[in-house]
Amino acid sequence: MHPQLSDKRIVCREFIQALDACHANNWARLTGGCNQEKNKLNQCLRKERVERSNRNRANAKERQMKTERALRDLHEYD
Repeated sequence: MHPQLSDKRIVCREFIQALDACHANNWARLTGGCNQEKNKLNQCLRKERVERSNRNRANAKERQMKTERALRDLHEYD
């Protein structure tokens, strides 16, 4: 299973349920019948990861600017 699926906030619930339903049929699972469901789940998880990375990057940039401003203000009066 994907490590992202252990998150408390599950974002791709319908894709996860579709893959679980497909995996209930062992023959489909073993012969590649669930590949389409798995690919859809991977796309959904990737989209969520990219969005989260973009948010984190924006937050980090904002924190860095705030820190630089504080240091500039601190050294301004030296």
